[in-house]
Amino acid sequence: MSIIASLRPRLSELCRCERGNVAITFALVSIPLVVAVGGMIDYSRAVAARRAMQDAADATSLALSRQPNVSTMTASAMQSFATNYFKANFTNQDAQNVSLTPSYSATGPTVTVNGSATVPMAFLGLIGLPSLGISASSVTIWGQARLRVALVLDNTGSMADSGKMTALKTATHNLLTQLQNVDTQTGDVYVSLIPFVKDVNAGASNYNQNWVRWDLWNAANGSCSSLRYSTQSSCLSANRTWTPNNHNTWNGCVTDRDQDYDTTNTAPATATTATLFPAEQYSTCPQALIGLTDNWTTLSNEVDAMQPNGSTNQAIGLAWGWQSLTQAPFTIPAFDPTYTYKQIIILLTDGLNTQDRWYGDGYNTSTQVDARQQILCTNIKIAGVIVYTVQVNTGGDPTSTLLQNCATDPSYFFLLTSASQIVTTFQSIGTALSNLRLSQ
Repeated sequence: MSIIASLRPRLSELCRCERGNVAITFALVSIPLVVAVGGMIDYSRAVAARRAMQDAADATSLALSRQPNVSTMTASAMQSFATNYFKANFTNQDAQNVSLTPSYSATGPTVTVNGSATVPMAFLGLIGLPSLGISASSVTIWGQARLRVALVLDNTGSMADSGKMTALKTATHNLLTQLQNVDTQTGDVYVSLIPFVKDVNAGASNYNQNWVRWDLWNAANGSCSSLRYSTQSSCLSANRTWTPNNHNTWNGCVTDRDQDYDTTNTAPATATTATLFPAEQYSTCPQALIGLTDNWTTLSNEVDAMQPNGSTNQAIGLAWGWQSLTQAPFTIPAFDPTYTYKQIIILLTDGLNTQDRWYGDGYNTSTQVDARQQILCTNIKIAGVIVYTVQVNTGGDPTSTLLQNCATDPSYFFLLTSASQIVTTFQSIGTALSNLRLSQ
């Protein structure tokens, strides 16, 4: 055997030995490389989980802030709502030990949602880092919009039919509750209530106020020095003395102001008689109106006291609704410059116009009343007031083009064909107003 042949086995073993050394060396060198590359994968998973958690926290915070009763929620109710909403939005499979803490503060007001979790590390665990902690925090600040709402409600005789007045009372109570739920601090929400028929009731206790005009009332309510004459005109024509009744016998009703003040919100001024509100002893005077207030008990009691009677004059209800939001004789709560304000009128009626101070006989539709109201509606919308109109048409009347045109937007006009729809419609409007309050 040659020397070369005898060395071949040893050379082969040497080669195998060198290959083994290289493999060991490569394995030792590659561990940091694997940890580094794998660590980047682990970190990417944690970043993705954290991003998903932040998105879910933002969604949960916003959803919680939109709950009408968030300010009065118990801690357990808030936790339950937030947890369920968060779980529906946070679907990341890598996160473990997820924890969520919601809270509410009247300052702002604000809703805060804090979340935390851990993400297991498949590669970084090799160097003693078994998991990474992640967290997210979301704060929703809302309430920069404050609401001034005038409820202009038909109290005419036809509201007694088909359960309409009963449904209106239920619907109004529910709406007031919705608004109360977003009234988190003084000044957030004020509501006025304007029941109307042909006239509105400005309150009999105001008979000494200088914004009340008495000439029309004096002419119709008094006595002649001769019992032969029962009207002022006949009494004076006979050279007799007409003595008006004491103004404290006034029932509080006022009729339309002189044209064109019937279509504006001009403040009453004693120097200009036409700007004053004419007293009238209307026999079916409605419940007295209430100016802007956040006394929810007073408003609720007023709703309960409403009774159906009289003819329909939507325009005078609208005029007083606008006046109640903006101008004397009402006391308007001060505006805080740090907030924005939304002024809203909700007009509900079950019939077409029939009568006002000048036009109509109480039974036939009066196009002249409609014409005055159309001017009024235009002026209200130009002033930036949001107008909702609701026609409760259970008697087969034509759809009111006037009410459609009066609404701020076509979607703000509601045509109802049953009394029960009043409740659902007011609920829908209440939800819209609550969202308007919370989203600004």
